[in-house]
Parts: sequence; structure tokens; C-alpha cells
Amino acid sequence: MDERAALSVLDGVVGHAGDDAAIVDGLVVTTDMLHERTDFPAGTTRYTAGWRAVGASLSDVAAMGAAATAAVAAYAAPTFEEDELLAFVGGALDVCDRVGAEYVGGDLDTHQEFTVSTTALGRTDDPVTRTGARPGDRVCVTGSLGRSGAALRLFEDGDVGRANDLFQFEPRVAAGRALAPYASAMMDSSDGLARSLHQLAEASGCGFAVEGDAVPVDDAVHDVADDAATVRDLGWYFGEDFELVCTVPERDVPAARSACPVPLSVVGRVTESGVTVDGEEMPDRGFTHGQ
Repeated sequence: MDERAALSVLDGVVGHAGDDAAIVDGLVVTTDMLHERTDFPAGTTRYTAGWRAVGASLSDVAAMGAAATAAVAAYAAPTFEEDELLAFVGGALDVCDRVGAEYVGGDLDTHQEFTVSTTALGRTDDPVTRTGARPGDRVCVTGSLGRSGAALRLFEDGDVGRANDLFQFEPRVAAGRALAPYASAMMDSSDGLARSLHQLAEASGCGFAVEGDAVPVDDAVHDVADDAATVRDLGWYFGEDFELVCTVPERDVPAARSACPVPLSVVGRVTESGVTVDGEEMPDRGFTHGQ
């Protein structure tokens, strides 16, 4: 089974499964696992790894419209090197500081492959889930997409400095909090825009019609892409960008844009069924963990 098939097995068995995070008495809880082979390309610094691993969990908190409070990480590697360990914690501390959370420690273990498991905590009394999208709502995306796809190309080309910069994304906690009063459904884009829309469609029992030219693709994608097809692949399908994908009632879009501290792009609308882009089927394709 791939990751999605495995999750489907757990659907109905684990009551809190299905959203970016679980909510228990106002406490937001989420956990992630990242591996060197699949998540940290050659050239990724331990500082970037700490930032990115903890940031991934903080992004799940953001997707629930919650305030981030704390994070922990379990760090496993073949050996413990002082400079690598300190750099990792430095990245974890800095990404937490960026969103007003506290890094409070974790665990250490030896493992044949550098592996990180992170948990983030948050608070909200009014979470935004994936189930509230309704036909007529507008589909919105924060920031820009494709940074991670562009970074991977740069890692492969040896431009590790710029690639690490692109990998150090800002979790959209502030944006999630600002959008929470307006969003009818929300999740992060860690699996890519296309797959996120398919997941939202399944959860809300709806469809989406996307306008391709409205999708905000990061400038870095255009720097590394040779043609329009590559721009689409990196911007729409690659994933691992950790922006927010949300639906907002049309009447609330101006207020949501005004409240959001980062650019908020309207990329389409909610329909009765199907996921399309420019009138054509949008494949359910995106990032799959473990591949």
C-alpha cells in the first residue's frame, strides 16, 4: 500500500484521522516523520533539516486555523556529530520563533538513516477542517507554489545555498489564524495543489474548477523550468510547499484578503463535482511520502 491507501485503512478506526491535525478539547496535535532518502536531498544542511521538519508540523497547525504553541522532535542518525546536532536544533528553534511557538526538546536515537519525527501543538476553539467547502465558494491559495520543486532542481545542479534558502519555508500560522473566521475549509499544500484539491473534494463532497493562469507559481520555478509543462509540474503537482489551500464564501473574499498577512490568490471556485483546471480534468497527482 502507498500512504493514501494505508490512511484509508485507518479511516473510521482512528476517530481524529482525516484532517491536518487532531483537535482534543481545543488542543491541536499533529506529528510528521521525515527521512534523509525521501525528504532531505544531498546538500540539505542540518539547520535546514531542523527548520523544515519542525516547520512541516507547524504547517499542520496553521491549516487548522490554530495558534502554534510548542514543538518537539525525535532526532535519529547513524552517529551524533556536535555541529550537526546544534545546527538542527538551531533551525528548529528559529522556525518556532518565526511563528511564536516554543521548541521544547525531544528525543535522540541512533538509526541507519537520518530520520526526524516531529510533533507540534496549538490551540483553537474554532478549528477549520476539510469538510466545509460548498459550491459557490472561492478557492484560495496563500503565497506561491513550487518553491520545493525548484529547490530540488537547484540541489541537483549544485546550487545548495539557494536551495537551502527555498527549503526554509515560513509556516503560515499567522495566515491560518487570519483566514479562520472566513474559510469554510482549509488544509496545507504539502501534497501539492492538485492532490490537496482532490482531498478537499473528497472530504467536503464537492468539486473544484481551477483557472491555471491564476495559480501563483514562485519566481524560482521560472528560473529552473525550461518550458510551461515543467512550470505546471513543479507549481501544481510537486508539493512540499506548505502553503494554505482554502475555500472562502465569495462575499468574504475581500475581507479574507485584507486580513491575510501574505498574498491570497483566488484560483477557482467550488463546484458540485469533479476537479478540473481550465475545463480539463486535473489529475490526482502529487507528493507521496515514502517514494
